[in-house]
Amino acid sequence: MEIKFLVNRFCDYATHFRGNSPATIKRYHFVANTFIKMMGVEEIEQVNKDNIREFFFRGRTERNWKSSTFISCHNTLKVFFEWCIKEGRMRGPNPTDDTEQPKLERRLPLKLSKQDSMRLLEVVYNYPHVSKFTRYRNQAIFATYIFAGLRKKELLKLTYTDVDLENMSIFVRQGKGAKDRVVPICTRLADILLQYLVERKRLRKTCPEFFTSLTFNSGFTDHGLKHLVEQTRKISKIDFGIHKLRHTFATLMLEGGCDIYSLSKMMGHSDIKTTTIYLAANIEHLRGQITKHPLNS
Repeated sequence: MEIKFLVNRFCDYATHFRGNSPATIKRYHFVANTFIKMMGVEEIEQVNKDNIREFFFRGRTERNWKSSTFISCHNTLKVFFEWCIKEGRMRGPNPTDDTEQPKLERRLPLKLSKQDSMRLLEVVYNYPHVSKFTRYRNQAIFATYIFAGLRKKELLKLTYTDVDLENMSIFVRQGKGAKDRVVPICTRLADILLQYLVERKRLRKTCPEFFTSLTFNSGFTDHGLKHLVEQTRKISKIDFGIHKLRHTFATLMLEGGCDIYSLSKMMGHSDIKTTTIYLAANIEHLRGQITKHPLNS
């Protein structure tokens, strides 16, 4: 049976029964199509341990896959073939079972310093914007990333009712892993968001999205955010991306004395082990802890 047909059926199953996100479904299609193209296989009966090993070998040697890419592709094909076996579309065992995986590199997350974070917000605010609305909106966007640690898509999906300034909280609806969470708002962020909301109301923006377009009565787009980041990076001369701002939030929170459990909840991590990497990245936190050595007197 044709693999592409099975991939489509599997993705339908993953969407409607497993509840996988669109990003995960996109990855399933990409990895499967990459395997089909690289190995020249079209029928599920052609898949075997040899061409699976060849696929990963060529990925590492010809395409310079990182360990994380290797593992992601392996996990994707593994779950797809498991489904094929379960549905009686191919015989077991799973052809990925004997493929040895590389050790995942553990790198410290890149972040901005406290000084660069403050300078970034100052640059965004003082830039000669075309209107007061874009000044306050752009500052509110970067402040939300730095003061609340949201992921890129989580911010773009925020609705007007998700941001509760009265109770000082942001409701993140169906974040990564299809999980809801509530992130508290600090006073500084509340002030910035309030300035933006005043301008939003003045321009009579009534769309459900919290962050809106200047030109249209609709939500701020992924393309618009990408352009904003590129422009801000150029004028501020600060090397950053959205995920780097999320890392900045985490390390600054630890530097300020936040405990790892509370930070894990605010970040929306399923496993607290994911959060502990920020302990190693935050030298100020570690320096504060080393002074507790009993012989340090």
